[in-house]
Amino acid sequence: MTRFTVALLLVVVTALVLRWRRPAWYWLSFGVALAVLRVVFRYSSVMDACGLTVPPSRWRLALARIANRPVPNSRTPRILRLRPTRTGLVLRLGLRPGQDTFDVAASCDRLRHSFGMYGVTSRELRSGVVELRMTGYDVLKRVQMPVKADRSPTRVPVALREDGAVHYRDYRTAPHGLTIGATKSGKSVYQRNLVAELAAQPVALVGIDCKQGVELFPLARRFSALADNADDAAELLDALVSYMEGVYQLIRAEQRITADVPDAEIAADIWDLPEHVRPVPIVVLVDEVAELALYSTREEEKRRDRIITLLARLAQLGRAAGIYLEICGQRFGSELGKGITMLRAQLTGRTAHRVNDEPSANMAFGDIAPDAVLATIQISPGTPGVAVAGDSSGGWGRIRTPHTSLRQAVNVCNRHADLTPNLPELASFRPVLSPLTPVPAAVDAAPAAA
Repeated sequence: MTRFTVALLLVVVTALVLRWRRPAWYWLSFGVALAVLRVVFRYSSVMDACGLTVPPSRWRLALARIANRPVPNSRTPRILRLRPTRTGLVLRLGLRPGQDTFDVAASCDRLRHSFGMYGVTSRELRSGVVELRMTGYDVLKRVQMPVKADRSPTRVPVALREDGAVHYRDYRTAPHGLTIGATKSGKSVYQRNLVAELAAQPVALVGIDCKQGVELFPLARRFSALADNADDAAELLDALVSYMEGVYQLIRAEQRITADVPDAEIAADIWDLPEHVRPVPIVVLVDEVAELALYSTREEEKRRDRIITLLARLAQLGRAAGIYLEICGQRFGSELGKGITMLRAQLTGRTAHRVNDEPSANMAFGDIAPDAVLATIQISPGTPGVAVAGDSSGGWGRIRTPHTSLRQAVNVCNRHADLTPNLPELASFRPVLSPLTPVPAAVDAAPAAA
């Protein structure tokens, strides 16, 4: 064999091995170039086969008859941009008159097959412009979060989406969230990863873990308040409601509603306040909400009604005061008693891991995205961490959280323990730490950056 043949054979073998063992490396080295060539050379025929073309306009037909020329071909959507990414391609199309974004969405599976991609999803950017995000391999099989991601006190990356984009937990967009999932579905890892990301931000973390604190108390050095039983949880929620009322008094005092103040500068929540007086935002994590809603005696029923009422008040009024809820549970339906469905209606961000039955998936998405219910019950038990994320707008997508061990989360919380705000209203619920390992002194509740 010649040297050229040996070199070519070596390249082919290397590509096959990378595609089998390291699909991300294969994509960056070989796959992206091959995919771009397939899209460029097959584009017209694929669009025509998928029914994404429009007949020529009347003036073009008339011009062809006058000039005695052949009838012009049907027109395909214009390619506005073709951009390679680390996981696939982004193809931005300009639709022709008469075309609809739903036609493109319905053809995603055919486009995936025709272009030889692993997955294709579409979304409308604006009127007449559609973006196709194509993935070259299964990005959820082995999650690798990008090194650089946008972070702010209220927006942190928590997972990777099936189209290769980063999934963020944005509390300004979806103030309160619900996470459900069966045992060993990855729900705890999702929560653990969320705490690890929030630990590096100037926010206060408040936890309620009625499993005697086994999930959240190892992370206690970054928490401003923790409760490990239902009685303490009721008192903690009561203190949070009192704190919220104090924040509203501060907002009223700083509203600046004089005639010379523009409308946009009138304060209606903490993010409209000057930074030097802005209270620190608070994220409240409830590990297992069913433990707060179940009861067996009359006294426990009164406590349960009190807890659900306080949670509903925080969900309805807490956003403007910078209080955000993260409620987790295996099930979250009407069988937990009165007030539960009212509380669920306030939880905009929905995340569902693998569930044991269809009604559990309906609890998360039945009222906002029926299509997501089917996707949720199809999650395999062998893929922990895979979930379906949606919101009240009806949009949804599959995500997967990178595996974060409890030790990794503990190390992150300990490293950022000096960022733990000191909230006097919640001082009695500050977790008691072991005297063997001193924790840095807590900082005062500093203003948070927008």
